[in-house]
Amino acid sequence: MAPTPLPAAGDPGAEHRLAAEVAQAGFAFVHGAALLPLLEAHAALSDWDALAASFDRLALDGYMADGGRYRRRRHAVLTCDASSDAPVPAPHRPHFQAVDYNPLNGGVERWYEPVEPALLAGPSLQAVLSFGARFFRRLRPGAAWTVELHQFRIEASAGAPGQPTPEGLHRDGVDCVLVALVRRVNVRSGTTSVHAGAGPAKGALLGSFTLTDPLDAALVDDARVLHGVTAVEPVDPALPAFRDVLVATYLRA
Repeated sequence: MAPTPLPAAGDPGAEHRLAAEVAQAGFAFVHGAALLPLLEAHAALSDWDALAASFDRLALDGYMADGGRYRRRRHAVLTCDASSDAPVPAPHRPHFQAVDYNPLNGGVERWYEPVEPALLAGPSLQAVLSFGARFFRRLRPGAAWTVELHQFRIEASAGAPGQPTPEGLHRDGVDCVLVALVRRVNVRSGTTSVHAGAGPAKGALLGSFTLTDPLDAALVDDARVLHGVTAVEPVDPALPAFRDVLVATYLRA
């Protein structure tokens, strides 16, 4: 699937057209250069470099039922009332998914280190989270949101590929999902595929794409489709290899 065409500077219809694509297909892939002006309508991403550097400080995910040591993460929970586009941090709490949505790691409370407060309050994350709150209301008019933000690093090494979605094709069990690439270093693959989530065509491939540049993003109506990401492998096994992404989920409160 081709990325959404680049909008003209200040194009007021870009977000509307992108929302129409998600409403029709259940998802959209948007190139980072197209997403950037939509984010900057909320805030300039002046601390982006600091946010990217923070992925170097993520702790190992100790809840991997497959025994994998390839995933690092942090987590935050926020709320956003129906009259605002700006999510507000909530008290830190565990991440939980039912086994129906995550047969590998579901069914347990998973406590992760919180997203660093200065970055959570900073302009880059505020822009991403506020954009998502407003954008997904085009699909869920009037929604108040519970937002969960995840920082993920998936690491790969020789003979040990990293698994962005070790649970396979899945739903996250929310309304909508925004996935944005932060950085790819020395990895190949990591292709996202989106599949029909219900009906006679359940599981049928709807589209696939690879996040390759900063801010390349997937916008997903999680209630309608399934998604998964192929494993990443190092290009040069002698060098560090990893894929960093932000995932923000939006659940009607």
